[in-house]
Amino acid sequence: MKKKVTNLIVPVALALAVLLLLFYAHTRSSAASSAPVSRTVASPLLIAGPGRVEPISEDIQLGSELSGKLQSVNVEEGDQVQKGQVLAVLENDDYCAEVLSAEAEVRTKEAVLRKILNGARAQERSEALASVRAAQAVMDNAQSNMERRQKLYAEGVISREEFERYRREYNVAKAQYQESVERHSLVDDRAREEDVAFGEADLQLARGRLEQAQARYRKTFIKSPIAGTVLRKHHRSGESVSNSATTPDPVLTIGDKRVLRVRVDVDETDVNRVRVGQKAYVTADAFGKQKFWGHVVRVGELLGPKNVHTDEPAERKDTKILETLVELEPGAQLPMGLRVDTYIVAADDKEASSNTCSNVN
Repeated sequence: MKKKVTNLIVPVALALAVLLLLFYAHTRSSAASSAPVSRTVASPLLIAGPGRVEPISEDIQLGSELSGKLQSVNVEEGDQVQKGQVLAVLENDDYCAEVLSAEAEVRTKEAVLRKILNGARAQERSEALASVRAAQAVMDNAQSNMERRQKLYAEGVISREEFERYRREYNVAKAQYQESVERHSLVDDRAREEDVAFGEADLQLARGRLEQAQARYRKTFIKSPIAGTVLRKHHRSGESVSNSATTPDPVLTIGDKRVLRVRVDVDETDVNRVRVGQKAYVTADAFGKQKFWGHVVRVGELLGPKNVHTDEPAERKDTKILETLVELEPGAQLPMGLRVDTYIVAADDKEASSNTCSNVN
């Protein structure tokens, strides 16, 4: 009897287990079909690199073209300056004296040239003409005396010696008359071409020396080439500055802070993913998790050494980078020279390659 009951229970249990399995599978299938389909959203590819904040004009270091002592520095750090504004002045008394001397020389040469062009004065011309007339009267009188003595000599009334004396007097009077005529012609004539050319060249040389002196004097005034902000004041009034091509000695550093840029070091392994126009943001330890957004405005053409070092022990020094400029959105307030971490939102390899092909086509 017990054996029959056992044989009956085993098939029933198996049937119940099969039914339970079928029900469970149907329930999961229905739940899966009714549940919404979830899609995996790929996070954007970020190209990270260190960078430094700079004004849109970059840092402009203003120095002196002349060596000397600063008479005054008229601005302080943070001051707003205008284009052409005098920011500093060198001691320039000696340069000012050179200008005044050159101006006096120019006026002198101008007067000499006017004298050459105008010739003699009216009084000088009248005096020369009067001398001609007087010499002519003397010559005419001597000629009359000589002609009378010549007739008397021919008649044998006077000696040959007396006749020769009157003829010599006539010759002297005639020579004096010719001399007076030549003097009057010289006074009354126009200036010679070579005299005018010499006077003009002399004046031009004096004007050149004046321009040279004025140029040196202007160089004692250090002016702003742009409208911007004074970022650093390197020298103060009374300090000496030098003009050296090997050792720059700036007086001031200025820049246009209306728009900020970040100069980023993009690693050589990521240069194929960087494009002008890509979005980017920067962060800095001083500002916590705050992001300052912008976009790429320039990508360099030549790989070079790093500009920004993180001072991390594991940092590689031999890595080549491509200099990239990211322009931040208006309103970003960051100190100039601040070291930041930059993240450029780049396309993946497939999209980059497709963009490259479309650009070629």
